[in-house]
Amino acid sequence: MSAQPDTPHDLVGIGIGPFNLSLAALAHGLPHGPRDGGLATAFYDQRPAFHWHPGLLLDGATLQVPFLADLVTLADPASHWSFLNYLRHRERLYPFYFAERFHIHRTEYDAYCRWVADSLPGLHFGHQIDAVRWNPERDLFEVDFTQLDADGEAEALGRTHARNLVLGIGTAPWVPEPLRPLADAPTVPVIHSADYLHHRERILAAEHVTVIGSGQSGAEVFLDLLRARPAGRERLTWLARTPSFAPMEYSKLGLEHFTPDYTRYFHALPEAVRDRLVPAQWQLHKGIDTDTITAIHDELYRRTLHGTWPDTVLTPGVSVRTAGRVATTKVELHLEHTDQGTRSRLTTDAVVLATGYRERPLTPLLAGLDPYLRKDSAGRPRIDDRYRMHLDPTVTGSVFVQNGERHTHGVGAPDLGLAAWRSATILNTLTGKEPYPLPDRTAFTTFGIAEREQSRTRTPGPLLPLVEHP
Repeated sequence: MSAQPDTPHDLVGIGIGPFNLSLAALAHGLPHGPRDGGLATAFYDQRPAFHWHPGLLLDGATLQVPFLADLVTLADPASHWSFLNYLRHRERLYPFYFAERFHIHRTEYDAYCRWVADSLPGLHFGHQIDAVRWNPERDLFEVDFTQLDADGEAEALGRTHARNLVLGIGTAPWVPEPLRPLADAPTVPVIHSADYLHHRERILAAEHVTVIGSGQSGAEVFLDLLRARPAGRERLTWLARTPSFAPMEYSKLGLEHFTPDYTRYFHALPEAVRDRLVPAQWQLHKGIDTDTITAIHDELYRRTLHGTWPDTVLTPGVSVRTAGRVATTKVELHLEHTDQGTRSRLTTDAVVLATGYRERPLTPLLAGLDPYLRKDSAGRPRIDDRYRMHLDPTVTGSVFVQNGERHTHGVGAPDLGLAAWRSATILNTLTGKEPYPLPDRTAFTTFGIAEREQSRTRTPGPLLPLVEHP
């Protein structure tokens, strides 16, 4: 649903990644009139079309969440925009049924999202958002944009108005400071894993390749390179800052950190406690899928069957201090081992940086709203339990945040499994009704003592007596 050009929208979304696409899909399922709880929406993205991590759509790579974590199912299983309905439209429902897949291929998830993006009304690709302001005279947000042509060049300027905004600008590949000058230079291939497939042939042609980063992307890139190199002439090095090439926490109770119950618990914690917890929980979302670890070990083991070891080096606990070019065709990495306190140098012909992503800063986009924003002690936006930024009371509209609230909502902020929940929460808040009823409890784990007291009324059962110590 979209409003007329001269009519304010109820909601304007900035960015069309999976999270705002989820919100657009669930908003489309609401009644068409505002009196019936419907919303007039529009979503904008500067890219020419939807594409999800195209540089990492490796053959055989799967999502790390089940297919039920699509755009809508965990909030509305009957939605037209579910993954199962996508399969039905593609006449692939029975093949999927017999494949017995719980974790689908990334390429399939990308195709599903593009099917939704190509079919939903109110999505405007090729539109770069330039500025956002609050107009106190009209009680509306003003959103200025530049319409781009097929080559990404400016074609026209425009403005739209909205009663509410939702920011879903996502994350950007992060390159460590010592390697940034090299990543920007064209002569030696130093690329982020986000662009791996775009440069794969060039990387494969390099005599020696170094992969930096111990997460899922680093493991997948290393495995892909390993499989493509001849036995005994692999010439591969894999380095990581983490103390080990560790598996991701994937136990059933461990996964409950990605439930709304844990999100509520985390949001209620003091700011200092939240800031301490997030980096300590890295293995919940930055480890390696055990199937990928197994595949790497199996491939390495297979190459020892004839009595030789593969020409590979896998070293955790290493950081890159500095880096530079040697002549014009090689890179020299200056390394330090954290535990040993030793330093060394490594010369390589290509580097793949699987160094993760960082949230795109909201400050440039929201410069026009800065006088109205309320921030925490670290200068970050304060965000309430319904994903709204804290604004000056004179602002009658709301600014919601998608995948930019890890500091307030925890490790689940970028998780696809919470996309539909967050979208439903936003829509329930905007409509003042409850078009998408959400459960009160989603985890067996009770994360805090106060919640345990509340849970007694929900789930009666035997409890141990409380013993107080002086």
